[in-house]
Amino acid sequence: MGQRIKAQRDLDMTTFDDRENAFENKFAHDAEMQFKAEARRNKLLGLWAAELMGKSGEAADEYAKEVIKADFEEAGDEDVYRKVAGDLGDLADETTIRTKMVEYLSQAKAQLMDEI
Repeated sequence: MGQRIKAQRDLDMTTFDDRENAFENKFAHDAEMQFKAEARRNKLLGLWAAELMGKSGEAADEYAKEVIKADFEEAGDEDVYRKVAGDLGDLADETTIRTKMVEYLSQAKAQLMDEI
């Protein structure tokens, strides 16, 4: 009977370890997907803002890269908002910029899901 209990305990630990590993993998995957979605959102936002500022082609792409880089200044979205709001000035108000940020995040997530 002692061997049966030990075998069951070993099976329980293996199952627990498997579940823990699966949870950790899912967490890492979700974090990576969120990072990719935010970077893509920032690119879309940058391209939108560039168009408002009259930039196109390579200049618009370069500006979008600047917006993506701005997100590395601090945690959260405020660094991106400040960058775009500061550059746009009177071309767009806070509500418009923040609404675009939400719209583009949703669009970015949908695009990533389509690519999977």
